[in-house]
Amino acid sequence: MNELTLQIKLILKRHPKRVMSALGLVLLGTGVTAFGVAPVDAELENMPVRQLVESVPHNALAVASAPTALDAPVPFILFRSDVTRRDDTVQTLLSRLGVQDAEAQQFLRRDPTAAELLRGRPGKLVTAETDDNHQLVRLTARWLTNDSADTFNRLVVQRGDATFEARIEAGEFTRSIRLSSGTVRTSLFAATDAARLPDSIASQLADLFSGSIDFRRDLRSGDTFSVVYEALEADGELLRYGRLLSAEFVNRGKSHQVLWFEPPGHRGGYYTFDGESTRRAFLASPLAFSRISSGFGMRFHPVHGSLRPHLGVDFPAPTGTPVRTVGDGTIQFAGWQRGFGNVVFIQHRNNITTVYAHLHRIDVRKGQRVSQGDNIGQVGCTGTCTGPHLHFEYRRNGVHRDPLLLAREGGGSEPLAARFRPAFELAAQEMKLKLASAATIVQASAD
Repeated sequence: MNELTLQIKLILKRHPKRVMSALGLVLLGTGVTAFGVAPVDAELENMPVRQLVESVPHNALAVASAPTALDAPVPFILFRSDVTRRDDTVQTLLSRLGVQDAEAQQFLRRDPTAAELLRGRPGKLVTAETDDNHQLVRLTARWLTNDSADTFNRLVVQRGDATFEARIEAGEFTRSIRLSSGTVRTSLFAATDAARLPDSIASQLADLFSGSIDFRRDLRSGDTFSVVYEALEADGELLRYGRLLSAEFVNRGKSHQVLWFEPPGHRGGYYTFDGESTRRAFLASPLAFSRISSGFGMRFHPVHGSLRPHLGVDFPAPTGTPVRTVGDGTIQFAGWQRGFGNVVFIQHRNNITTVYAHLHRIDVRKGQRVSQGDNIGQVGCTGTCTGPHLHFEYRRNGVHRDPLLLAREGGGSEPLAARFRPAFELAAQEMKLKLASAATIVQASAD
């Protein structure tokens, strides 16, 4: 207290006018009308000083020193995610997830429920939670029941009191809407890649407009597209992309638009904004996402080393890629045939035959009925070939024709029933707004 008094005295001696002026301003600002100021030095010297002494009980000291919840160590949980691979083992998968737990490895190998983790197709989305000793606390895997289902499977492996426990649950997707747009510079798929459009959505885009646009001959630099599509999430994690809900493609200045519409209680389909169905008798490609390595016509044969006619179209793809039928029909032949290797012939209406050659695996049999889009086998490299690809042929009345013309020659559309018009108009207006928003996104280019 004495030190504080000395400091105040020193300030008053050095700056008496400034202190008095400041004090006057304070009094004026608070509405005080009395301007008398008592000697500050006297007031400071006469201020009472008291010392308080208080005893502290022994038990209070014990409580104060006791540990609290804030003092307890906070458990450290690390989250890591990955997807299962074709050649994965329990050890390799856990290693990528940062798990160093022998007990967890043994459980995942031996428990019949937990063993679903590496059964079936690869690509399961896996999340591991570990403590600061890299011991597994919880592992969750999610995968599709099938490509068209609205649900997914969830495997949960969790550490219990004595050992691990495993269970499989069914979960429902959360659907979200995504928008995208792009500009063509060289090819459609180069543009969709540049726009970061998912392969499955790019394939649907090509299928939808293949009946009105020849993407090999009609494309021009500067053509644009806008799309609205679904993303399907499982527990907040993207598991797959769903359906293309609406799209616009501007080719040579002409706009082509479609939207998905599903009448209540009826099968859905794609329609123009005028209500005309866009369904064609044949798809543009037997692969969901495809590029062409060799077209229809004369070419230098890569195996025989001579100029020969190529009576189909080659689609390069990894071994195991699903192959689908481009139209409804009946399996005419399924088996091995010389240079074709594993091959499937499908008979369609109007005396049209399609051929799918060099298959790694055949999933249909002779006489079986198939519908457009059904999987009939997998891409491979059987017979005479230099690498995994699908050789696809289109024959009308026994004569080979360019398969890229098939979708355009395969039939017309049919109008929407009048009773569904009001619901369709509402859906169309909503999709027009979404497409307009998609078009405002900065368009990517593929140079």
